[in-house]
Amino acid sequence: MTFIIPPDAERVVEIRKLWTVFRSPDGDQVVHRDLDLTIVRGEVLSLVGGSGTGKTVLLRQILGLEHPTKGEVTVLGHAPARLSAMGAANVGMLFQHGALFSAFSVLDNIAFPLRELKLLPDDLIRDAALVKLQMVGLSPQQATKSPSDLSGGMIKRVALARALIMDPPLLLLDEPTAGLDPESADGFCDLLRGLHRELGLTVVMITHDLDTLFDLSSRIAVLADQKVIVSGTTRDVIAYPHPFIHEYFLGGRGQRAMEALHEGAASRPVPLSER
Repeated sequence: MTFIIPPDAERVVEIRKLWTVFRSPDGDQVVHRDLDLTIVRGEVLSLVGGSGTGKTVLLRQILGLEHPTKGEVTVLGHAPARLSAMGAANVGMLFQHGALFSAFSVLDNIAFPLRELKLLPDDLIRDAALVKLQMVGLSPQQATKSPSDLSGGMIKRVALARALIMDPPLLLLDEPTAGLDPESADGFCDLLRGLHRELGLTVVMITHDLDTLFDLSSRIAVLADQKVIVSGTTRDVIAYPHPFIHEYFLGGRGQRAMEALHEGAASRPVPLSER
């Protein structure tokens, strides 16, 4: 099943005929084969798939940290590897464990991408970092703390502030709620939903958390058999006949997550994936 791109939609990411092959003395491992995917402005697209299907590899290729064996990836009309330092400001990345610099303070972690450009005075960079700190729900009093003094939820928020410091239109999220307790995960989802709406972000997210998946996604793309086998709303994806989809969405965990979603529907905004 192929998601029909509206004719007036702006294509933020285009992936065409992508192959990812890992070479080794024991033989080649093909992870992606003729994979196609289009991501349009303003959506929250979630990538799901079993272990070894190359979800994080695909995210890193969009970011330009890895290169496909063949095929084409374009981000905002450019190959990721060709983006200049300023062009890289078009993409923000939230890594699974935050990837904060342990020797830096919270404020210095957030300010790091701007300082690397060496184009702005330090007081302006500091002000911008403080704005982003408050944007993710943390107070200025947290600015001087070290990452070791932060909870898991706070680390995620600081890492998100750093990803947003250059106001990118595209945000990549690798397991944004991994390691968080349910209350913290719900709070982080609420934060992401608000920022997506207020900043007009396009979001590409990997998650194994079904609650997060159902709560935030406007579209889900399923990786299996070395390609995207289906993309669409939650209902579209669940209706697609494939063993992974049946096990992932219709097993015990999936059923419980959907029940919780329906039970909470009356007390919170309608999830993007159900619109």
